Amino acid sequence: MNDYLAGLTTEEINQKTKMIDECTTEQMLRLLNEEDAKVPAAVAEVIPEIAQAVDICYRKLKAGGRMLYVGAGTSGRLGVLDASECPPTFGVDPELVQGHIAGGDIALRVAVEGFEDKEEEGVALIERCGVTDKDAVIGISASGSAAFVIAGLRQASKLGAATIGVTNNRRSKLEAVCDVCIAPVVGPEVIMGSTRLKAGTAQKLVLNMLSTSTMVKLGKTYDNLMVDLKASNLKLYDRSIRIIQEATGVEQGLAKVYLERASMNCKLAILMIRTGMNAENAALALARTEGSLKAAIRTSAQAL
Repeated sequence: MNDYLAGLTTEEINQKTKMIDECTTEQMLRLLNEEDAKVPAAVAEVIPEIAQAVDICYRKLKAGGRMLYVGAGTSGRLGVLDASECPPTFGVDPELVQGHIAGGDIALRVAVEGFEDKEEEGVALIERCGVTDKDAVIGISASGSAAFVIAGLRQASKLGAATIGVTNNRRSKLEAVCDVCIAPVVGPEVIMGSTRLKAGTAQKLVLNMLSTSTMVKLGKTYDNLMVDLKASNLKLYDRSIRIIQEATGVEQGLAKVYLERASMNCKLAILMIRTGMNAENAALALARTEGSLKAAIRTSAQAL
């Protein structure tokens, strides 16, 4: 028996759900719901560590670096999910926030469990990605023991990158190779060891906080509006129009006109309406403020 694994909180037996196979459907669902309700409190306890990680990611991205999620199994899939949502939500290049899973993209659909034990694959991934001291690498492992993730973080650290760990056990192996370790402890799972449940939910919340807060600090929102979204389909086009209306107070028809004039760039359209600038000058104003819409509006108002 592996003494390390046997001692993990995520591997313990949940005494409250031992008879789940004898429950009615509703009783079973209530047990799951009651256990899930513990997750936000566990995440709240580690907000200081999440804040440290956000500040690291912000500094790296602002200086031209990247965020790279590295994980295996459920943890890897969650990293890929969070990374893949950043371009449509915040209008960033797909290379800026990346998600990588042990076993490659096929592991997103089919379990490739053995790869999480391969240290050499973790090292090779970091090398293939060209990680440098400009980057932040976030390793995700519920147990904190995935060799693929640990080796990847260790190699990233050697290359000067910032390293952040997301796990669900305290004093894990992962912690030893991280600059910052985020460890929301959610307790034993409803089904013993099934970390796709509470542990996975906690990881999803943490990754939401990491990417969203980093992007907000980078000026990717105006108030709480996602002004850097890409109007790449009908839903996002409609959302862009509503965002422009909310930010400027104009009618729908005028919002559509300005979105067209701004080449479907929601942020640019808002700045044009708020300042009276044409698209070219508005783009220059945004460039001078590193993409911050509020700063561009303030600067333009001061210049009048």
